[in-house]
Amino acid sequence: MEVGITCKHCGSSAVVKYGTYKGVQRYWCKICKRKFKADGTLFHMKTPANQVSSALNMYYEGMSIKAIRRNLQQEYGNMPSTATIYEWIQKFTQYATDSIEGYKPKKIGDTWIADETVIEIDGQNVWLWDIIDDKTRYLLATRLSRSRTTRDAQILYDRAVKTAGKEPKTVITDKLASYLDVRYGKDTEHIQSRPFAVENNTQKIERFHGTLKQRTKVMRGLKNIETAHDFINGWLVHYNYLRPHTELNDKTPAEVAGIDYPYKNWADITRHKPSKCIIIEHQPRGTIKLSPTQIGRPRISQRMPRITPKAPRLRKGELYVGRGMISRHYFRGAKRKKIYQW
Repeated sequence: MEVGITCKHCGSSAVVKYGTYKGVQRYWCKICKRKFKADGTLFHMKTPANQVSSALNMYYEGMSIKAIRRNLQQEYGNMPSTATIYEWIQKFTQYATDSIEGYKPKKIGDTWIADETVIEIDGQNVWLWDIIDDKTRYLLATRLSRSRTTRDAQILYDRAVKTAGKEPKTVITDKLASYLDVRYGKDTEHIQSRPFAVENNTQKIERFHGTLKQRTKVMRGLKNIETAHDFINGWLVHYNYLRPHTELNDKTPAEVAGIDYPYKNWADITRHKPSKCIIIEHQPRGTIKLSPTQIGRPRISQRMPRITPKAPRLRKGELYVGRGMISRHYFRGAKRKKIYQW
């Protein structure tokens, strides 16, 4: 066992050396069965974990990627490229999205607030629907659509009911007519808020949309619908599970809603990223294990063979012919052909 080295993941001292990679010593813990390095960097990354987590937090708090790059240079003397920072965001946002699966709020209140706002995607305006719990500020459901119909409002409400596991007693919305024909619960009262109303207003969700707009304004719109979905999923994790609220006594909505989420910030997610793997049974070449960044994105193209097939051997008097070329050595598209010499 290595003296003076403790496991980063469980704190155990039962660790042994596990070889080196590019001159950096690796260790293996006998208790939690995980590998780690003694320095502050992550596997396959040159940047320390605290800088990566700081970049993620700054991104979801409203800073642009170029501003994050300048901040890292000022604070740590490190200036990664904007493409590298964006890869961090994509990678660990997927980890964070996977980590919240299976968690359900236990202390959701009886009053929900729904509203919609506009965000720009590829130069076009798209409606973003949200519904939050008035008591815990927990974001129950979100939806992107190009219309504001009753069907869109119904899908939003059904998703919220599925997340909360119950019907609310009161749903507060604005004056949009699409909310009138939604099929609410039997004991659910629908209240349409009036402008400047002191009670039963949509101020809390409008404040939430203001925080969201503060982030999307810096981005100057989103590139496509896939990028928008990735951002919304990451924002949901950041808002519900990692971002403390002053009105909640510096607790996150997930904590107030009774969710025992193991990670408190982006630093915990980057250092203890959740391991998740699925197996696709219907692939023609056998089962394939996907990494967390590939979940939901099954392989479309065929897998290439691991061993390059050997070129057919030539017989006496044969040469490789094809694409206007003749050679004694095999090339792509070539066929064996007997060449008669006069």
